[in-house]
Amino acid sequence: MRLSLTSLMPVLVWGRRYNRADLSSDLTAAVIVTIMLVPQSLAYAMLAGLPPQAGIYASVLPIILYAVFGTSRALAVGPVAVVSLMTASAVGQVAAAGTAGYAVAALTLALLSGLMLIALGLLRFGFLANFLSHPVIAGFIIASGLLIAAGQARHILGIRGGGNTLPEILHGLWLNIGGTNTPTLMIGLASLGFLVWVRKGMKPALKRLGAGEGLATLLTRAGPVFAIVATTAAVEALGLHEKGVAIVGTIPQGLPPLTLPGLSPDLLGALLLPAALISIIGFVESVSVAQTLAAKKRQRIDPDQELIGLGAANIGAAFTGGFPVTGGFARSVVNFDAGAATPAAGALTAIGLALAALALTPLLYFLPQATLAATIIVAVLSLVEPAILRRTWAYSRRDFASVLATILATLGFGVEAGVSTGVALSLLLHLLNTARPHVAEVGLVPGSQHFRNIQRHQVETLPGVLMLRVDESLYFANARAIETMVLDRLAANPAIREVVLICSAVNVIDYSALESLETLAHELAAQNVRLHLSEVKGPVMDRLQGSRFLNDLNGKVFLSQYDAWRAIIADAPTAHVE
Repeated sequence: MRLSLTSLMPVLVWGRRYNRADLSSDLTAAVIVTIMLVPQSLAYAMLAGLPPQAGIYASVLPIILYAVFGTSRALAVGPVAVVSLMTASAVGQVAAAGTAGYAVAALTLALLSGLMLIALGLLRFGFLANFLSHPVIAGFIIASGLLIAAGQARHILGIRGGGNTLPEILHGLWLNIGGTNTPTLMIGLASLGFLVWVRKGMKPALKRLGAGEGLATLLTRAGPVFAIVATTAAVEALGLHEKGVAIVGTIPQGLPPLTLPGLSPDLLGALLLPAALISIIGFVESVSVAQTLAAKKRQRIDPDQELIGLGAANIGAAFTGGFPVTGGFARSVVNFDAGAATPAAGALTAIGLALAALALTPLLYFLPQATLAATIIVAVLSLVEPAILRRTWAYSRRDFASVLATILATLGFGVEAGVSTGVALSLLLHLLNTARPHVAEVGLVPGSQHFRNIQRHQVETLPGVLMLRVDESLYFANARAIETMVLDRLAANPAIREVVLICSAVNVIDYSALESLETLAHELAAQNVRLHLSEVKGPVMDRLQGSRFLNDLNGKVFLSQYDAWRAIIADAPTAHVE
């Protein structure tokens, strides 16, 4: 596909049509998302092990770059919980939290992720999003949510702790539980209770008091801001920071700085695999949200261009003091519901965050870390859907096993192991599903030209004729299975003289499968059995015509299975229908 400037920069397309009505809608959405994103940015920076201002920095230039290069009108890019957790896990292996090397490693991780995403986009590899099954992604998100919530419990309790796996985190909590700081615990529990109520009960309560739909929605979205204001004021007024309540402290005031990632070979080598995993997970999460929201308005997104948009956003984060970013589910839904008309809503959000970085950061000095931890816990637990375990158990034991294995691997061995397990399981499940393809022996439905499985329907068959419908593409993993199945059927029934392979569901025949079909044709010919094909698709037929297989085939290729049925009867007039 030929690339053009407008395809690489969608802003040149929608920007020409931008009007006052779009600006009004985008401004409204930007105000709401900015209010929501300020506390989220601070919280996710803390989750990533970085200073709180890094969350705001990661939400300014990256959003603007995505608005230029992305294709979704509603996707809100910035720090998200799962990617922040993966960042902390990856960077924590090469540098100690709180050091300059840690921050530089986070920049490098964002740069590597951005470069990988752009490379995949230019190579048109957007289809990679399909290689992670939904059950595996759901399992990873469940486990990550539990890990994040457990990891933030130490901030609610005001104790030390840590660890990258659930056993490590729980062990740390158990060892330090005796040092729980009571004021911190009270702030944490109050924030948790309030934020849970905000999500479930605040909007109905406001509407009962007479607030309109718009005002009630706006105030509900601003719930975390209210929690931050109230707890910050309480800490300052009561001097709780002197009683052991951990606070954010000084947050540099100003716009995102120009930063340079580390480029040492050792650092790049250590972060290469984590960057690849973050890129995959971030892209899958982002494109899933973007496609869902676009479908609601009958819009389309380009997955390949989304790779470029997200890649540009991450490179922007790398050079402005941030860390890896992607499209967030919660804020994108808020952006969509608030009426965002174009990606300019994101750019306006970035301006709002830049103003917050200039004017509001001094007011956050006494912000308790317990409040940010509560914000994270409530946000991530809303993404946990344990019902996926029940649904997959009822529908497919194999999918249930993949969900459970991903959850256990993530909880027991960390996020990188969980992602790797998920990717491996997705590919393994594909191989298992296709390595033993479903093959049905079929017969003619009386009074029609349709053929159905003889095990499920009352159908007519021809003696000495084996008609098999292959319900899968043929490739290296399953080619021998078809060959073995046909030969076994012939060994069990020596009266068979005609074999028809119905290829209506076969989209691909690779070279390994072609060789297996050639071998099968030769073996059948040696037994005086003819091999026929029917309903071969055009692209598959083009490949077969470019080989010697059709010349060596002792049977025929029929346009339809009914044509094959009639031809076989015509060639053997004594044959009768059973």
